[in-house]
Amino acid sequence: MARFAFAILVSLGLLHTTAASTPEDVLPSYHYGAPIHVECLNRSSETGEHIANEQDDLQWVPFPACNETGRPLEFGYGHEGELNCTIPFIDDPTYHLLEFYVHNDAPMACRLPARPAPQVHVVGQKPYVQEYIPLVFALAGTLQLSHLHVSTQMNVLLHAKPKHHIHHKDSGVLDSGVAYSTSPLNTKASTRLVIGDALPLRLSVRWFPTPALPKTEGMVEWQGMGGHIYASTVFYSLASFLAGIVASGAYFFGIVLPKRLKGRSLGGATPLGYGVNSGVGNGWGYKPSKRID
Repeated sequence: MARFAFAILVSLGLLHTTAASTPEDVLPSYHYGAPIHVECLNRSSETGEHIANEQDDLQWVPFPACNETGRPLEFGYGHEGELNCTIPFIDDPTYHLLEFYVHNDAPMACRLPARPAPQVHVVGQKPYVQEYIPLVFALAGTLQLSHLHVSTQMNVLLHAKPKHHIHHKDSGVLDSGVAYSTSPLNTKASTRLVIGDALPLRLSVRWFPTPALPKTEGMVEWQGMGGHIYASTVFYSLASFLAGIVASGAYFFGIVLPKRLKGRSLGGATPLGYGVNSGVGNGWGYKPSKRID
């Protein structure tokens, strides 16, 4: 609505703008869970060199389609968790590209759009040029004469631009990201791969609300995008719970209970009383038998 009003004011001449880039506050942001599509640099399977078009611009192609969804790999903005993407068939060119990636002869360079493309164009402004953030997949493994070992368990860390977040799951814009294989030296944890096999990628995705990593465990400005729970958070919660129990017990036995007992006989509510006031044992007392002279 704000973007629409901005465009109307510009078109009516009530707001003057320059022919520079579109103002930041007019551009859209990702809503929580919005799909962010991954595309990667097109490379030659023979040399590993990037491929350019006739204008000498780099060619970007969608990430291979995942067997689980039937679509190229995508991340949900702010959505944390485990994500599986199985490439169902590794053909000969893709296998040779994996050799380049694993041997670090060429990076598996991909990118993500920093924000959604705007649907409203402001009069007097240059058309918005889509911005991207790099996302390099540091795919690790070992090369063998007849096959590959690929560490398919990967961590994906994505950062949003810092902003004042009001809601737990707020909108935002991408700032940076990285993806890397874990336990690359453990061949038992890797996947043996030959031409024609499937490549099962297991991605652990985590989001951060600023470009910086948390400096102190449990101390984060905003726990949106899924939130983070640390061991110190559990410890402090448990310690606070126990402290509350101790304080409540001290207040009850030190203040509340003495006031209730004040003015009562010994048999009113004590373990050793007989309840002689009412003739019926209150608490752990009992009624005494009649005395026979």
